[in-house]
Amino acid sequence: MIDLSSIKAIDVHVHAEVSCHDPEDPVMGRFFDAASAYFKAPRERPKMPEIAEIYREQQIAFCLFTVDCESGLGAKRVSNYEIAEFAARNTDICIPFASIDPRKGKLGAREARDLIENFGVRGFKFHHIMQDCDPGDRVGYPIYEVIAEHKLPAIFHTGHSGMGTGMRGGGSVRLKWGQPMLVDDVAVDFPDMKIILAHPSWPWVDESLSMALHKENVFIDLSGWSPKFFQPQIIQYANGQLRKKMLFGSDFPLIHPTKWIEAAKAVGFRDEVLPGIMKDNAVSLLGLA
Repeated sequence: MIDLSSIKAIDVHVHAEVSCHDPEDPVMGRFFDAASAYFKAPRERPKMPEIAEIYREQQIAFCLFTVDCESGLGAKRVSNYEIAEFAARNTDICIPFASIDPRKGKLGAREARDLIENFGVRGFKFHHIMQDCDPGDRVGYPIYEVIAEHKLPAIFHTGHSGMGTGMRGGGSVRLKWGQPMLVDDVAVDFPDMKIILAHPSWPWVDESLSMALHKENVFIDLSGWSPKFFQPQIIQYANGQLRKKMLFGSDFPLIHPTKWIEAAKAVGFRDEVLPGIMKDNAVSLLGLA
């Protein structure tokens, strides 16, 4: 179990992009190349033990997940079970999330239930841009139903995506599926599922802020951007009405958590608000206390 007194922060957005056992998928490899160029990040992807070592050294707990886009992109995913088993060996620092392509429907729902009930998964990640699917498409509802039944959180990618940026035709992925308001039906239909809108959601920033204000079960993680590039209204609402709704996320390995934290200290978050963003809001959301 995570000793909350010994950690400084909780990063709710960390990617496991390569398996410890299987070679990198060549389709995903092309997207990794493009994303590394876009973020000016190292091309080599750390494996899970390296990730844990980095975060343990920094005294930061983290939510770890892959992105399942097998149907939409034809790219083999890192196994959810590998991530869950790794987290079970590193319970002091790692919180396992899973990712299931929405098009897997009822079979995906079976996997979700098994991961929750038998492998300790604590949340889910959806990236509908990479999964080529409207977040509100009912094909994914059987999976959402299982998540809501267990009252677990689900992270939905929103806004621009570094994945596909600069590739021919954007790598065939469609940015429209990242519009936050497309998740609004899901928030209405599954009020017991905590929805985390990932990233500042540019160019639809105000949609995410509106949804987090309006829906009790909607939160925002601030990953994927350095805080020095945040729009002013993000800081404004984080310091005000949404101070309990904002979460620290880095998008590691594309952004290092220490760089995100250093930038966050200089952009105008109030001293009394920052501890909530960095740790306390996630403790509450994830049921860690």
